[in-house]
Amino acid sequence: MSGRSSDSVLALLAGAAIGIGIGILFAPDKGSKTREKIKNSLDDLKDEVKSKFNSAEEEAKEKFSQTKDELKETVENLLSKSSYKAEEAIIFLEEKLAELKKQNAKLQK
Repeated sequence: MSGRSSDSVLALLAGAAIGIGIGILFAPDKGSKTREKIKNSLDDLKDEVKSKFNSAEEEAKEKFSQTKDELKETVENLLSKSSYKAEEAIIFLEEKLAELKKQNAKLQK
């Protein structure tokens, strides 16, 4: 998770804990009802944290996918340029070989 997301989650957890504590202190209901409310609040909090985590995970996957595609494109461009340069080198070497063959033919006479 990014720093901003983790800060938000920590603030959310701290707020929930404070809210639960205050709720217990000033609860007008019976203990069983208060415990049920706390359980429901914790379940809601758990669902919210899970949702934020899943959102952050999807964001990370998307960024990784974009980076992967950019890297693939860069490598393909590099290979294309390398292939072109290799072709130039082959043509140069073939020309030099032809020259050497001509010089060798003259020496053989």
